[in-house]
Amino acid sequence: MNVDITGLTEGDLQGAVVRLTDCLQLMQADLVHANPTPENLGHPVSDVLMYDPLDEWTSVDNRIILAVGLTCGSADFDQLMHRASNSNAAAVIVKAHGASMEQLRSAADQHSLAVLVAPGNVDWTRLVTLARAAVMGAAADSVSGVRLGDLYAFANAAASLTNGAASIVDPLGRILGYSTLPGQPVDELRRITTLSLQEVRPPAFDADFKTVYASAGAVLIPGADEEMARLALAVRAGGELLGSIWIIDPGEDKREAALEALDRMAPLAGLHMLHARSASDFGERRNGDLIRTLMDDPAHASFAAAQLGLDAARGLAVAAFSIVRPEAGDLEGVREIQRLLHLVTTVCNIQFNSSHSALIGSVVYALLPCEGSTPRDGHRRAIHEISAYAPTISSYPLIATVGGIAPKVEDLPESRSEALQTLHYLLQSQPANPGSKGGPSAAAGLFEDYRVPLSLLKVGAFIAETGLSDIDDITRIEAHDAEQQTDYLDTLRAYLASNGTISAMAERLHVHNNTVRYRVARLTKEFDLDLDDPQKRLWLWLRLTTMDLGSEAGHSPGH
Repeated sequence: MNVDITGLTEGDLQGAVVRLTDCLQLMQADLVHANPTPENLGHPVSDVLMYDPLDEWTSVDNRIILAVGLTCGSADFDQLMHRASNSNAAAVIVKAHGASMEQLRSAADQHSLAVLVAPGNVDWTRLVTLARAAVMGAAADSVSGVRLGDLYAFANAAASLTNGAASIVDPLGRILGYSTLPGQPVDELRRITTLSLQEVRPPAFDADFKTVYASAGAVLIPGADEEMARLALAVRAGGELLGSIWIIDPGEDKREAALEALDRMAPLAGLHMLHARSASDFGERRNGDLIRTLMDDPAHASFAAAQLGLDAARGLAVAAFSIVRPEAGDLEGVREIQRLLHLVTTVCNIQFNSSHSALIGSVVYALLPCEGSTPRDGHRRAIHEISAYAPTISSYPLIATVGGIAPKVEDLPESRSEALQTLHYLLQSQPANPGSKGGPSAAAGLFEDYRVPLSLLKVGAFIAETGLSDIDDITRIEAHDAEQQTDYLDTLRAYLASNGTISAMAERLHVHNNTVRYRVARLTKEFDLDLDDPQKRLWLWLRLTTMDLGSEAGHSPGH
């Protein structure tokens, strides 16, 4: 679709027919219409007015009036309703403040005026910003056909008009949308930020962002080192900073026209970003709820899959991602996990042409489709690519795992369990101080890569839970070592690991061959061990292996 979003003029917007119902759809502010009728829903809307009973009465023709501080039944509210009805107002927005819906509906019917009830905790400043943006947005929508809130389409339109690749960034540095038009040059910074959906430096600490925010219009930001120059514009609505638009400089011959185009699109950019913010919050919550249903509630899994539009014909696998941080609940940690969610979403979109991901607790989950004859190769490639870009969103290591393939959506809980088992194993296998920046490296793998140690951990847990380890040989040897300061357990471990080869044991323990023979003789005599019995050796080796694995994975001995 060819959209000239900068061609809209004030006259165009004023000439557009905007109805109350159009504004309500765009506001998404949880307003309750007390008395919806075809007549009041079709009432034209031209502007929004904050009402103060002490101010001089002005024309309110076709305006939405915000009754700040008024309550239904008060003299000031009755006066407002009388004036608004006689002056052809479009609607009145009020908070209930204890009034029943029947009282509000009665007042609305009495004056033949639309009354919209706002939640008690809503902020009036935000509400008036949303209302004004909705009025302008509905006008722009009716004139240009632009679908408000689609920031990727808006970025493509901006890139087309300015002849440079475009990115839309919020005040926290998150990339909300970027252009995908072919043939437009980009640099490495653009590649990194669009893949991670995050600026390399937070805008609050970046001199270029500060320059843009302080400018009244679009400005040129010179390139540094090998980076390309950029054109940038701060985007605001009702005085609130919503973010900024960045364009790769199209060159000196096209720069002036591009700067003028950026300035002209500023009002519509604000409308798109306001609308996208509300839609994004709702979309992420809904996506998370549906994915949680898929993994936790098999009885309703098919319904959730249908809502998400999942194609599970070839099976699905659950991937789990977690950042190893010393403080999981601090502000920067919250920001990093959100950036991780966007990174996972972007990579999955690129790898599989679809993405179903969500943040649940402190773990980011993704549903990976099974494509081609070797789907596990695709799964491995995706998590390794995400791990490779993880340093762009956090200086702490990333753990990335994938559970087994679930043939049906009802089997996804098992895949999630396998992904979490693998993630926790890799997480607990990190060094003792995982919070050290630049210390431990990222770890990534499929469930089957760690199937043996994970299975042995389950065996160890079974041994401990059933009491099989309470009075066996390993427990007796461990207690003797602790009491007498001996090292019989290490001797036994070396014996089993070396298959009883004396020279190999001596090298492992860094002692002479005769010393090894002496220790083994004392071990077998002291604890009456028959190391020639294959079943005895199997049990001792199983106990030591599960105990050591449990210790490495952060569990108590035997677990």
